[in-house]
Amino acid sequence: MSEVSHLDRVWQVIEKVGVCMMTTRFADGLRARPLEARPDPAAHAIWFVTDARGAKDDEIEAHAEVCLVFIDPRDKAYLSLTGRADVLDDHARAAEIWKKTDEVWWSGPHDRNVRVLKFTPATAELWDGPASKAVAAFEFARARTTGEKPNLGENRKVTVKM
Repeated sequence: MSEVSHLDRVWQVIEKVGVCMMTTRFADGLRARPLEARPDPAAHAIWFVTDARGAKDDEIEAHAEVCLVFIDPRDKAYLSLTGRADVLDDHARAAEIWKKTDEVWWSGPHDRNVRVLKFTPATAELWDGPASKAVAAFEFARARTTGEKPNLGENRKVTVKM
């Protein structure tokens, strides 16, 4: 797979999975929390609507490097992104990326507690497993018969500079 294809696959996984775990650094170590991604490949960014009342804003202000993890169990795709996060008090951007489901948490994109996180990816690591359970089942059956290790796609790990 070419570098362009790997990059396309990274954005494809982000789009399909939608929710990721964002890991930030704080005084006592690392903390991960789920966030709904709004990928914007044209801007080379992933946007998030978040809340000013959470600890992540302070953690990002202190340590802007964060990690995002997206998992697609159906396709056996595992994606880890490292990059920089910035907290923005940008209600216009919040309105652009707003989803109806955000109204569970806030009264609208202009709610005083709404913040926008902009994540700019630097590096992606993608483990892409076999495409289906049928392939895995075949490989396990073949391994039992031949005594060889199953070929489960070797997780086809690639590192992509974003």
